Amino acid sequence: MVALLMSDQPKTRKPSRQQVYTLLVQIGRKAGDGLPDGATGAALIIYASGVDEAEAVRETVAILKQADTAPLDVTGYGTLPEREAQGHEIAAEERALMQRALDENAVIVAQMTPFFDEETGPH
Repeated sequence: MVALLMSDQPKTRKPSRQQVYTLLVQIGRKAGDGLPDGATGAALIIYASGVDEAEAVRETVAILKQADTAPLDVTGYGTLPEREAQGHEIAAEERALMQRALDENAVIVAQMTPFFDEETGPH
């Protein structure tokens, strides 16, 4: 017979060191990337959790590669408090997505803007 022993002491949980970072990721084209026909790439606004920005970037790039996209460049805009200190206005919807990224230890694509070549006139 197996017995489970439980302590009467409540388990103290270490405070999470995870924070959410706002990232702007530029992606190029790759077969199966899901971008619209004619797009040359896209910009993604992403909320990603990590113990530091470097970890958030690494996790984001890894996940985007698994999703058959071609990440080219990542620009970090910092955490919510850092963005507020810079004077960024952050809508309630953004805050909710940031909280979800933290709660779920996730990478969330909040916005995708495809890039298209400018059409040039006849030569």
